[in-house]
Amino acid sequence: MKPSVITVEELAERLDHGATPSNLLVAQVTSPDVYAFGHVPGAVHVAPADLVSGIPPATGQLPNRDALTALFRRIGYTHDTEVVTLDNEGGGWAGRLAWTLDIIGNRDWRYLDGGLNAWTAAGLPVDRGPGRMPPSDVEVSIDTGPIAEADDLLRRLGDEDLVIWDCRSAAEFAGYRRAALRAGHIPGAVNLDWLDLMDDERNLRLVENLEALLAESGVVPERDVITHCQTHHRSGLTYMAARLLGFPRIRAYHGSWSEWGNRPDTPVATGPEAKASSG
Repeated sequence: MKPSVITVEELAERLDHGATPSNLLVAQVTSPDVYAFGHVPGAVHVAPADLVSGIPPATGQLPNRDALTALFRRIGYTHDTEVVTLDNEGGGWAGRLAWTLDIIGNRDWRYLDGGLNAWTAAGLPVDRGPGRMPPSDVEVSIDTGPIAEADDLLRRLGDEDLVIWDCRSAAEFAGYRRAALRAGHIPGAVNLDWLDLMDDERNLRLVENLEALLAESGVVPERDVITHCQTHHRSGLTYMAARLLGFPRIRAYHGSWSEWGNRPDTPVATGPEAKASSG
């Protein structure tokens, strides 16, 4: 199934300014302070920490099934729920939740374009109280299809059918900025910064030329695409963008650079046009 974008105007109409339909779950993935200061009316709170294992060195890996079950029960999720995901930063954490929804089998979620920024810029009301969805007794299972592991990449380095999309900054990609034992990038990866996918002049909505922007870097639906960043936070947005464009083969490497750059046996390239090294 293909997910879709929903605009703030469309969501406001759906919510009817306070009446949340019983089958609609709006999930705001922000810090507790941001949620308390203001959230889309009726939205439940998901903290970024709810979506990651927190276990070093690859702290951004998927939590275990028990932790995911507890999360989705707490927010009142059921398998026939329509989920709208949003954040306040342009889509990283919203996309991380979208990836998680794909993993538990809900593959037709909605992304609120521009999230809380676009919502408030449009003058729409916010709530400051807790969300009101009653908890559920849902059971979740894990589909590993959207997940890429380090071994998946190691087996296919140099495969022309695979695009490794590194959405970190150019400085991180080139190895000028270090955030692990080793700095640089996976050999053969392309670098397209997650920030390039958001339009600052349109309240962090997705850029209008999204598909063409990806194609310029060779990120096209005809190829197998694996995206990552440092902890699979920023690559939440890039994974989500590819899903919204209908890419049939898109996965996220949830270990990301925090795993790859801290392993002693993974090849690393440095510089914009670097050669690989394994030490």
